[in-house]
Amino acid sequence: MSEKFDRDIDRSGTNSTKFDDRLGIFGNANVMPLWVADMDFAAPAEITHALIRRATHPIYGYTLVPESLYESLIDWLKRRHHWHVEREWIILSPGVVPSLTAAVMALTQPREQVIVQPPVYFPFFSAATKTDRQLVLNPLHLEQGHYTIDFDQLEQIGADARMLLFCSPHNPVGRVWRKAELTRLIEMAQQYDWLIISDEIHADLIYPGQLHYPLANLAQNADHIITAIAPSKTFNIPGLHLSALIVPNKTHRAAIMHFFDMIHVSAANPFSIIAFETAYRQGEKWLDELMPYLRETRDQVSAYLSEYLAPIQLIKPEGTYLLWLDCRALNMSDNQLKHFFIHEAEVGLSPGILFGREGSGFMRMNIGTPRHHIMKALENIKKAYDRMKMRSGKIG
Repeated sequence: MSEKFDRDIDRSGTNSTKFDDRLGIFGNANVMPLWVADMDFAAPAEITHALIRRATHPIYGYTLVPESLYESLIDWLKRRHHWHVEREWIILSPGVVPSLTAAVMALTQPREQVIVQPPVYFPFFSAATKTDRQLVLNPLHLEQGHYTIDFDQLEQIGADARMLLFCSPHNPVGRVWRKAELTRLIEMAQQYDWLIISDEIHADLIYPGQLHYPLANLAQNADHIITAIAPSKTFNIPGLHLSALIVPNKTHRAAIMHFFDMIHVSAANPFSIIAFETAYRQGEKWLDELMPYLRETRDQVSAYLSEYLAPIQLIKPEGTYLLWLDCRALNMSDNQLKHFFIHEAEVGLSPGILFGREGSGFMRMNIGTPRHHIMKALENIKKAYDRMKMRSGKIG
């Protein structure tokens, strides 16, 4: 099993954002890229074989979405998450990020309040700010290395809000929300008449011992909940750009579809639909092998930091292949942190400040890569940290 994920695959020269834009992103083409959220593992072989079969037909024209694709998603959600989804609830989209913006545009009015819970994936902010909605923050609460929702503060701001953009599992802090937390959120949404857009793109990337609950599946009436999902993170096919919105409310569904029609967005292309359906029908074994591998990598990072890099604290994730590193004990500004990792350690991470002011002093590391790359990156960071201590006269 580990041999499959330990295999090095050279991604340079493939127009890879992660590898081929290192100079543009970091100003250093030599960094080990552990930032953007795709993995360096080969996608399930079944997907590759299906794409090759389709590619042998030499015409790549406008493409319909077969009913079998919808059935594959419905079957997956029922089997993996015990969630029964009706066919009519599903809207296909080119991706979760455009889906967030589409939902905001279709279902809220200018200057209406949209709640976001930082530190969070940065397109959540722009979905409100770039659409002339009023961004309202409900920062997550961090205590003893564990993030929770600040429900007391959420109560204070909730009455005037129209929509909550929710991340479950959470990117970047790695929380898999408990049933009680989600139930309370549903109750508040009903009390204050919010719409909730629940980004559940990482729903399948859950570590053993944890359980993801689709928010809409917990609600007795899910008319106010819209769920964004995709096989892209799960099966490492994000460049193929196909996701789904689950929209039980008919009026909301019509409004979102009208918005997509208005801007002439088409989600279908001959390769994305093949990959989407094949992933959900044939990718399960690959996923079940992936998660123990990622868990072992996560735990080795945790052990290494504890032994060799104590000032960097891991916020241990319950899901996703993204690690949230608390670097505040290094006593660096965000610009100094970026310089340290990029030019001293030559490791390319995502600066925490991108995820909101609450991410200041943090860095996000993508461990979706062969484990020896992660251990090499940690060694680079340790060497850079040791050099820094020697320069400052702080030995030991």
